[in-house]
Amino acid sequence: MATESKVTTGLPKTDANKPRLHFDIYAILEGSQELYLGHEVQVNVNLVEIVKLSTKDGKEIEKCYISPTKRRGVERRCLLWSPVKSGELLGDKQNCGIPKTCAEPTCPICATFGALDPGKRTLIGRVTHGGGVAIQEIYPVEKQRAMHPALLVNRNDETPTPFRREYNQPGILYPVYNHALSITDQDFSAVAYAFLDSLPRIGSGNPKGIAIAETDDRTPLLVLDRYLSPRGKRPIVSPSETDPQKAINDFLYLALYPETNFTNHIQEAHFDRWIGNQALAKLQEYSAIFVDTVLQA
Repeated sequence: MATESKVTTGLPKTDANKPRLHFDIYAILEGSQELYLGHEVQVNVNLVEIVKLSTKDGKEIEKCYISPTKRRGVERRCLLWSPVKSGELLGDKQNCGIPKTCAEPTCPICATFGALDPGKRTLIGRVTHGGGVAIQEIYPVEKQRAMHPALLVNRNDETPTPFRREYNQPGILYPVYNHALSITDQDFSAVAYAFLDSLPRIGSGNPKGIAIAETDDRTPLLVLDRYLSPRGKRPIVSPSETDPQKAINDFLYLALYPETNFTNHIQEAHFDRWIGNQALAKLQEYSAIFVDTVLQA
């Protein structure tokens, strides 16, 4: 019986029909309502995560923040909880979860997001997440809430104890980035599905959800790169930028470079970039591949 050929990374070899490539997702997300992204608790106040930074002109500011690790966790759970044809969830079918992962190279979740089976196997994650620093300098607002019913367990009285919680305000823009290293088109289908499926589920508790921001002419602020040779400029917005319109203009300028007129697709040797609606359509195309080949297989 032939043994499967392995490379030193522990990943199975591919062939010319299934090449490994690099993929990048660049997006500006917009909070469609207030968002709570839990960080820590201080004297009955649930705080959101913020970052402190110095702008290019030396001004010290604080901004709201969607942590890349939080986004990564939501995306992984979207894959774990995605329904498969048999009526199970994908995580149950693969015997994979959090924190106990299956760490199998054939697992569509672990193969890209990585895994650790202590003492047995480690899979290095090939999907990394970045960005998340808000553009506008809008501080979170504190509001009073009643205690969640789940916290009433083992209490003698049934009167909720009010507490206060901070919320990121609606309309804040968050540039975010996902980078996939040396994965196949099939592998990336899981990444695309997780990115799109996670958008309405970002946030701790309720409310949840965030959207891909759009320009005035309804163009999504979204870029997808598929490449071996990095080209153009990476549409990464400076965290010190506080003007939303300038941030959008910078994002589009970097996405289109070296083109001066808007185009949905830039193609060069070993490099493809889709912008706006074309990028969204391409991500949805990959997502459909994941549904057809994994969830409905």
